[in-house]
Amino acid sequence: MMGNDGLKDLFTGEELEKLFPEGRADAFFESLFGDAEEGAFDIGLSYKAHRENELHFEFQLRQRPGKCLACNLTYGLPKVFKRHPVIDVSGLADEIEKRLDGKFRCNHWELGATRELSRELHVIPLVLSLESKNGD
Repeated sequence: MMGNDGLKDLFTGEELEKLFPEGRADAFFESLFGDAEEGAFDIGLSYKAHRENELHFEFQLRQRPGKCLACNLTYGLPKVFKRHPVIDVSGLADEIEKRLDGKFRCNHWELGATRELSRELHVIPLVLSLESKNGD
């Protein structure tokens, strides 16, 4: 498997922005409410770690100015994100796999439960299980 340092270099803030652009939150709220201004948070993607055959990321839900990031709003989101075409977790997993230089494939991904890190920041873990393409 690639070393952790190589993966940190691979999943820089700039690369994560390409994988999951900032404007996707507005598109998500537009599809849910018909108006992006109704959204209480912005959504970003953060790379957290590489552990054995897994890559760990987080969707970071950051409260928008003048809005409330309520737990009842975010706790049901993993189920919504799992199937929502704007969030497109399967497509995101495919794009992450492409950045692994054909050495690995993502054979499974999973969203964890929403965690409240602060009143302004909630996160949803995303774990991608990888397998070597050459059987290692």
